[in-house]
Amino acid sequence: MSSRSRRHPALPPLPEELDLPPPRWVQTPAELSDMLDRLMSEPRVAVDTEADSLFVYHYKVCLIQFSTPDVDYLVDPLALDDLSPLGELFATPRVEKVFHAAENDILMLKRGYQFRFANLFDTMIAARILGWPRVGLAALLEDRFGIRLDKRMQRTNWGQRPLSPEQMAYARLDTRYLLPLRDLLYRELLARGRLEEALDAFEALTRVEYVEKPFDPEGFLRINGARDLTPRQLTVLRELYLWREECARRVNLPPFKVLSDRALVLLSQHQPTTLQALRRLPGLLGALRARRGGEILAAIRRGRRAPLWTPSPRQPNGSLRPDEATWARYERLREWRSRKARERGVDLDVVLTNDVLLRIAREAPQSMEELERLGLLSPWKLHSYGPELLKVMR
Repeated sequence: MSSRSRRHPALPPLPEELDLPPPRWVQTPAELSDMLDRLMSEPRVAVDTEADSLFVYHYKVCLIQFSTPDVDYLVDPLALDDLSPLGELFATPRVEKVFHAAENDILMLKRGYQFRFANLFDTMIAARILGWPRVGLAALLEDRFGIRLDKRMQRTNWGQRPLSPEQMAYARLDTRYLLPLRDLLYRELLARGRLEEALDAFEALTRVEYVEKPFDPEGFLRINGARDLTPRQLTVLRELYLWREECARRVNLPPFKVLSDRALVLLSQHQPTTLQALRRLPGLLGALRARRGGEILAAIRRGRRAPLWTPSPRQPNGSLRPDEATWARYERLREWRSRKARERGVDLDVVLTNDVLLRIAREAPQSMEELERLGLLSPWKLHSYGPELLKVMR
């Protein structure tokens, strides 16, 4: 039996009220070293991160939270020049790291610090594998422990200093109850025979890699309302979309804070030619106050003069539409997945994602060996779903 499958202690008691000692700030190398000494002696620790992606274009990790049964830590990456000592904690298989919706946290930490990971437990993935109807952290804490998180803090600016008392309280609660939640989920997974599936999914999380996504110049097609525009309006929308991206990089703001998607569509429809006409359109005052009106009008002029934009023969996700035989296999695989998801009481993508189904349909493997070589399925899914997938393919 693996170390991850050993018997675990019973749930620790939860306080009836949130009468908690203040979290410990970690802002110096000495404080970081002291915290790591404590965390490395624990069988498991809860982890979360906060970033400033809603407020800047060039976003970064702004806070890392850790919790043990007794202590909550708030690590300040903005005050510490070297976070590399955390790498040992994340990489060791001796300490289980408990996250909620871990993928984004892991990608952010790999992007910023090149950390490697081993021995993870993701409470959201576990809840989804169990088919629980509400799997957001706030919903799980309220449903299971009667703890309510202040959801307003989800959209707060974590890059500001000092953090407010409300931010600090929210940040520590993101990890404070992950360990008892993890134990509750572990016992349920074990009781329902789904622990192996969950451990397989957790192991796959350690291998996700951050890949810088290049800007997609045709991403404007995914804007709500774009498909209703005329070819000329689409051409104007494309120029505005390209300008917004360039401006966002230049002023270090998220694109939606430069100009909203709704404003882009509105401008593409009306195509104002003067600042006075621009001011009459709703939702643009912020851009005008920032003295971007002239740049907006210039982008509209480029769109009015450019050759009409014509779409390439691609699907909305950017991939070439498959041939009819591949598409037929894909539809059969989707029907199989729907049946399997209903049978197991889980969401469709818990079984397999659309991207995986489409890859299998394209490659059309005829044996377990061929299916395994595709590298699309984790060991548990290959063993559990492989024979059925091959039967559908035939």
